[in-house]
Amino acid sequence: MLRYLFKRLFYGLISLIIIVAIVMVLVYSLLDRSLVFANDGVYLKAQNNSKEIYKYSKWEEYGYLDYVTYNEYLDECVKNNSLDSSLKSSVSSFGNTVKEDSLLTSINQEWINKFKNEYEKLGYTVVRLDTIYQTGNKVATGGQKQYFAYKDKPLITRLFTYFSNLITIDNIHYAEGDIENRGISFTFFDPVYGGKVFSPAIIGNGTKHKYLLYFDNKFPFIHQNLITLNLGVSYSINQGIDITSIMFDSQGSKKLDNVIYPSGVNEISADDLHSLTYVKGSYDSGLSTIKNYFIDDYTNVKTNKVGLSRTGYSFVIGIISVIITYLLGVPLGIMMARKKDKLIDKLGTIYIVFIMAVPSLAYIFMFKSIGGAIFNLPTVFNTDSSNLLMYVLPIVSLALPLMANTMKWLRRYMIDQMNSDYVKFARAGGLSESEIFNKHILKNALVPIIHGIPQAVVGSLIGAVITEAVYTVPGTGGLLTEAIKQYDNGVIVGLALFYAALSIISVILGDILMYFVDPRISFKEKGV
Repeated sequence: MLRYLFKRLFYGLISLIIIVAIVMVLVYSLLDRSLVFANDGVYLKAQNNSKEIYKYSKWEEYGYLDYVTYNEYLDECVKNNSLDSSLKSSVSSFGNTVKEDSLLTSINQEWINKFKNEYEKLGYTVVRLDTIYQTGNKVATGGQKQYFAYKDKPLITRLFTYFSNLITIDNIHYAEGDIENRGISFTFFDPVYGGKVFSPAIIGNGTKHKYLLYFDNKFPFIHQNLITLNLGVSYSINQGIDITSIMFDSQGSKKLDNVIYPSGVNEISADDLHSLTYVKGSYDSGLSTIKNYFIDDYTNVKTNKVGLSRTGYSFVIGIISVIITYLLGVPLGIMMARKKDKLIDKLGTIYIVFIMAVPSLAYIFMFKSIGGAIFNLPTVFNTDSSNLLMYVLPIVSLALPLMANTMKWLRRYMIDQMNSDYVKFARAGGLSESEIFNKHILKNALVPIIHGIPQAVVGSLIGAVITEAVYTVPGTGGLLTEAIKQYDNGVIVGLALFYAALSIISVILGDILMYFVDPRISFKEKGV
């Protein structure tokens, strides 16, 4: 079995790389890259050279290309001692510009030619932007020039960069400068709780995160910052925020609580001290608001919110829907098979046909209207509300089609088993219908249904696009479609990887579950 698992994990890893590569080709090569500025106010307001420079700098930030200005090239030459720092000012001017060609000295032109030759040999395209003048209705060029070089990133380079930075392990060498007592310590009494409550924690000094492992009252109750998954950064949905934070950070209004700061100050605040990260020089910045609360450069904190995260909302709704699906769908499917062509079978078939025939958007709106008008249930989600009734309609809307699908397939599997030769032999052998059903038919029919349980559970993290959109659930279901609409390539690639990984994990878990349920299933290859 271990051999099978390693093999599936290996093939799964290859599949992930292929999926990410395909998505990168789609978003970075086949789509018009100018579309990323569709909702960018800075780009839309910029003009002339400023617009061009902003465009290329953003394309570099978004991962499309490598972009180097002439001034950056000169800075690099100063660093490697090929250009004297005192000479740099004579070959460049403010704003990555150089003087008009006719006014250039020989040394100015020499460095510009070096810049062009070096980067053209590396496959870059070197661009010179002329300064544009507006005189009445006439447009003229002249004066200072601006130089830069750019080159599209090859797919292999982009893939290597992405996967090499996918997982980050925090370490005590992250913080720069002289750090006293650099290292990792363990305590049974977390300082966040005043050091008086038994709560084990691993605390770093010199690491990026102050708390590498800690406990709190939020599911799953034990948390870690030692290993970080870097899915990428959003550039439009939540500009500058990493995707893992978008998916897993709480939402809604601030959640106030009694907070004991490292300095000993006790205050009502929404600061989450377990999220403290290192900011070089922040403590010595002179701000009294920092020195009053903190004792070192671990000053950056996130805010506690009253709501769940995007993934949290999707998972709660999804997992309850899965539980309802199996608690009701399995018994009903069994009853339909055992009472084939009877009333319950006909009623179940009508329900299944209705769910299959009616578009999902139509019956979701129908459930929403009935639930809101007749049962007075909340039809809009509110992240600041503690009303559990707002979960009812999304759960029902998601559970009913899943239940119909379970009933349909279980009925089919059981009827197929009833007509099998081994059932006929069992009857001929004198076994009762009850024994045949419980020991043979049901067990065999449930195997494919059981295989789908991990996929249903893990799939809850992905969310349901239509259901969440109709009830305005701030879950992960609409995150991918929102990213596609806003051309947020970082989110698209990160979610594609995340969803693909969940799918692969769910299939492997399904195989493992089947192995324990049905001993006849073997993962050994033929001849082994």
